[in-house]
Order: sequence, then C-alpha cells, then structure tokens
Amino acid sequence: MDDQSIPGRNKSPYGWWVATIIERFQFDDEDLDNMRRRCRAFSNVVILKADDREHAYRKAIEYGKCGIEDKSDWSNGKGRKGRWIFEGLSSLIPVYDELDPNGTEILFDDDDGITVGRVKSWIRKKEELEAFDDTE
Repeated sequence: MDDQSIPGRNKSPYGWWVATIIERFQFDDEDLDNMRRRCRAFSNVVILKADDREHAYRKAIEYGKCGIEDKSDWSNGKGRKGRWIFEGLSSLIPVYDELDPNGTEILFDDDDGITVGRVKSWIRKKEELEAFDDTE
C-alpha cells in the first residue's frame, strides 16, 4: 500500500508511535493446553520512533521480544520455575506531536490471577491493530 492511500490518522508526522505490548508469566509445569488456567500478565505501553506504521510494528515486536523468553528464568523459592512470555501487541497507534527521541514506556497494567485464554484474547493480528485500519 502506498503512503498516499493510508489515512492521516494512521500516520505519525514526527515518527512517534505508541504500542501496547502483552506479556504473561508461565510456570514450567503448567498445562499448556488449558487456556482457562490463571496467570499474571503485563500490558506495557511504550513509545517508539519509526518511519511509518510497518516500521513501528516491527520495532514494537522486537521490543516485546527483547530479553523475554530466554533470559527471564525465575523461581518462586519453592522449587517452581517459570518465565515471562511475550504474547504480542494489542494496540499500535501514531503520536501526532514531537516527543523525546529516546522512547519510554509510559504505562503498564498488572493483572494477577486471570486466565491465559483472557490474556491471549487481547492479542490482535497486525491487520486488526488501529494503525492498520484504513476504513473511512
């Protein structure tokens, strides 16, 4: 899709984007087939600099994956081990004003005791994210 056919609401004049990144904690001994099992989940909102929505999407995915799955081993002190899992994005929207170019997480939600199925329901496919909705 060329830049001319993308609605203005899905462009960022200064190249700033806000992405909501979903992570959840998973113990190693969980029943992975049970989507009703309870977990802890974070909804992290970050600001990032990108040339366009495609670039913003790739950067948000990279940010979400950074150091999560292979560097997040944790034990509860009772012999139960687990790790944080990057699930994906639930939102990607442009910012219309100039911001600090270093990028900053601006908000997160901490949900404890919710089902994994609920966490997974927050994740949207790329074409379902706001920045990719070109309908008038």
